[in-house]
Amino acid sequence: MILDTLEIPIVLAPLAGGPATVDLAVAVSDAGGLGFLAAGYRTAADVREQVGAVRARSERPFGVNVFMPPAVATEPDVYASYVERLQGEADRAGVRLGEPRLDDDDWEAKLAALSELAVPVVSFVFGCPAPEVIAALRARGTSVWVTVTSPAEARQAEDAGADALVLQGYEAGGHRASFTDGDEAPYGLLALLQLVGARANVPLIATGGVGTGRGVAAVLAAGARAAQIGTAFLRCPEAGTSAVHRAALATAAPTALTRAFTGKPARSIVNRFMREHGDAAPSAYPELHHVTAPLRQAARASGDPDVVNLWAGQAHELGSDEPAAVVARRLADEARIALRHANELLGE
Repeated sequence: MILDTLEIPIVLAPLAGGPATVDLAVAVSDAGGLGFLAAGYRTAADVREQVGAVRARSERPFGVNVFMPPAVATEPDVYASYVERLQGEADRAGVRLGEPRLDDDDWEAKLAALSELAVPVVSFVFGCPAPEVIAALRARGTSVWVTVTSPAEARQAEDAGADALVLQGYEAGGHRASFTDGDEAPYGLLALLQLVGARANVPLIATGGVGTGRGVAAVLAAGARAAQIGTAFLRCPEAGTSAVHRAALATAAPTALTRAFTGKPARSIVNRFMREHGDAAPSAYPELHHVTAPLRQAARASGDPDVVNLWAGQAHELGSDEPAAVVARRLADEARIALRHANELLGE
C-alpha cells in the first residue's frame, strides 16, 4: 500500500486549475509525503508530459487526480438567464463570455494514458468510476482512491473496489467532490471520519480545513491514515497560484460555498462576484465553468480580486509562503508535538 511507504502522512491535494505544478508535486513527494498532479482541465497529452517530468526528477511515489465526467448536459433554459446577467461583467472586463458546453475533460484518453503509464496512485472526484475502470487500473499496479463527501458515497466507492477513500469535509476549499450536485446538508470532516471509519475496511485520507500540524494530528487521531492538504500549499513558491489569489489567502477574509463561478458548489474567499451573483447561480457544471472562464482569466491578469475565483479552505489564513518541503515537514513535526501533548492530557 502506497500509504505505508510515506515518511510523513501528508498528501498534496490536487489543486486543479493552475496551482498544481510538477515542482509542487515533486517537492511534497521528496519531503516524504505524496505529491499529486491535477489532470482536471488538462489534456491527456499534458498529463503524459507532466507524469514524465515528475518521474525524471524524483523516484518517490506520486498521484494523479481525475475528474469524473458529467452524466448529462444541463438544459440551456436552466442557465440562460444567469449567462445573460453576466453580460455586464463581460462588458466591464472587455472580454466575451465563453460558450456553455458539456465536455468529458478528455476522460477516455486520460484513462488510457494513466493505465499505460501505471502511475502509483489515481484518485477520482465528482463521482465513482465503474468497478471495471477501477479493476483495470489496479491490474496495472495503480492504487485507486475515490473522494467522497458522505457515508453513502463511501459505501458505493468501497463496493466498487476503491483501495482507499479520500474523505472531504465541508471545510475544504475548491469544488465539493460530491457524486451528485444536490442540496444535501454537508458533513464536517471529523463527523465524516467517525461515521465512515466505523464501517469502512479500506484506509481513509482526510481533507478539508486541515491547515496546521494540530489539524493533521486531529484527523490521524480520528482514524485517518493521512491528511490531504491543499490550501496550506497554495502560497508556496512552487505552486502556480496567481498573485491576486496569493494576496487574498494571506488575509482573514471569510469563505463560503458558491456556484457563481462554475455552476458547481466550491468554497472560495468571499468577493463581490459571489455576493452579487451567487444566489442566482444554477447547478450547471461544466457549462458555467466555460462561460465564466474568460472573466476569471482577465481578473487574474489584471489583479482584480472581486471577479476571480479565490478557492480556499476555511483555515486559509494559517498558510505561509515557505517552500513546500518546509511546509510538509513542519506540518508533520507539529502533528507529533500535538499528539504527544494529547497523550500527556490522557495521563500517558
